[in-house]
Amino acid sequence: MQSVLAPRSVEAEQIAEIGRVMTISAALIFALVLAVLALALYGPPRLRARLSRRGLIVGAGAIFPVLLLSALLFYTLRAGSSGLWRDTEPAARIEVTGEMWWWRVKYLDQQGRTLFETANDIRIPAGVPVEFVLKSDNVIHSFWVPNLAGKLDMVPKHVNRLRVQANEPGLFRGQCAEFCGAQHAKMLFDVHALPVEDFLAWTTAQRQPAKEPADARLEAGKEIVMQACAQCHTVRGTAASGTLGPDLTHVGGRSSLGGGLLPNNVGTLAGWLADNQHIKPGNLMPSFDQWSGPDLRLAAHYLESLK
Repeated sequence: MQSVLAPRSVEAEQIAEIGRVMTISAALIFALVLAVLALALYGPPRLRARLSRRGLIVGAGAIFPVLLLSALLFYTLRAGSSGLWRDTEPAARIEVTGEMWWWRVKYLDQQGRTLFETANDIRIPAGVPVEFVLKSDNVIHSFWVPNLAGKLDMVPKHVNRLRVQANEPGLFRGQCAEFCGAQHAKMLFDVHALPVEDFLAWTTAQRQPAKEPADARLEAGKEIVMQACAQCHTVRGTAASGTLGPDLTHVGGRSSLGGGLLPNNVGTLAGWLADNQHIKPGNLMPSFDQWSGPDLRLAAHYLESLK
């Protein structure tokens, strides 16, 4: 789901309410202006003479707009900032960094230390406040999940914070809302709002290292991945400790690949490994089109097993 017209959080409901109030107000003002214009052009002569009085012109043309627009401005600022006044400690703190062109996601403890890292796939507890710590190490990105909150920019060398509280469990699509380069339109992510118990179970599982291969096929796939991917990717519990690309420790459990482009399964994993520069041109990962079909399948099966 991705729609500002279907708010699923406290913050998104505030934005939707502001939109409704501003739209209704604008429509009423427009109708009033048209009515006065019609009377001024086609009304009885006596009424038209009254409309031309200086006092009415000053009141309707200057005082009325100033008072009305000031009231709407005050309402908008108050409604839009009400979420900033909450003193409730967030149930989860998640650092999201905009990369070229994907999302690095770190779950933090109360002291701001990293518990574990993932990518493009965000899980939050439903019904409780969550704080996103938004950063960028390259260009300006913009973090936007229309159903849950408004857009907030991710500016290099600056930290922005976004408070979100999903009303109920659900799956929501987010995207980058600030042009950031050639693959801006393919910089997507998923937000899964989970029941609190399921969220705690998921975070516990995510903190565990990758499972050891269960059979010879997965062991062979692991060897291929360690040889080709260890310099750029981390797989906790193995020799792979690269930080340039996404953490792959539990990549098989994510809902999508390539920054939200592909569903996550063995076939798409193999296709991404072999031809990612065609799928997402200009990304920093090379295509492994020189690999044989059996090697691609072995590597894909191993990555799919990391859940």
